[in-house]
Amino acid sequence: MSEDARATSFGAQAAGYELARPDYPFEAVAWMLEPLPHGSRRIADVGAGTGKLTRVLATAPDAEIVAVDPDAEMLATLGVTVPGVPTFLGTAEHLPLPDSSVDAVVLAQAWHWVEPVAASAEVGRVVRDGGVLGLIWNIRDERTDWVRRLTTIMHGSAAEQLLSGAGPEVMAPFGPLASAEWEWTMPITRSRLHDLASSRSYVITAPDAEKLRIRREMDELLDELGIHDDDAIELPYLTRAFRAVRQ
Repeated sequence: MSEDARATSFGAQAAGYELARPDYPFEAVAWMLEPLPHGSRRIADVGAGTGKLTRVLATAPDAEIVAVDPDAEMLATLGVTVPGVPTFLGTAEHLPLPDSSVDAVVLAQAWHWVEPVAASAEVGRVVRDGGVLGLIWNIRDERTDWVRRLTTIMHGSAAEQLLSGAGPEVMAPFGPLASAEWEWTMPITRSRLHDLASSRSYVITAPDAEKLRIRREMDELLDELGIHDDDAIELPYLTRAFRAVRQ
């Protein structure tokens, strides 16, 4: 399965993605946009998916948000979860936006799918001078043993591989990347953990036999942890955010 196919596979699990994926801490989102001068409010959420980041951005006073994603099914779900936000089909490498039309472009759980040179140039085209490129990921904290075992069962993701290495690459016309990290937990039930697994690109595109293996081994792990029916367990997360200013 190609990376492009995985990157555009999420629409098949849009409902599960919306139910099980966590939102982003407000503090992390505010940090990404901190370099913007007062009054800068035009923000494009690229790779917006079902609107997990969009809804946080939309809480800012007088914010003008547009959402861009390559998957029409994901954008249809976003239209329900964050009504009133204009949506457009597109990618970081091909944005349906005019030159210098926004103050910031932000991507959540998405930069690992892009070609960084082309995406940096295209984002730089639509962001005004002094504007911001913000990148953010929610990553399960694998310092906890059962979380590490869960990842082994579900198979690692491209995002986890990127962030465990050198991190994201951002090119001209953007300056150096700054980064910050937040730790937090989210209560999650057995059924929502299965939804979380089913919303991952590796699982969406896996053969049926592999999907059955993942479900079986997840059930074995959850039985061992004593998580049954509507029981919830605290799933630890790290939010990693990055920002760069257009020069």
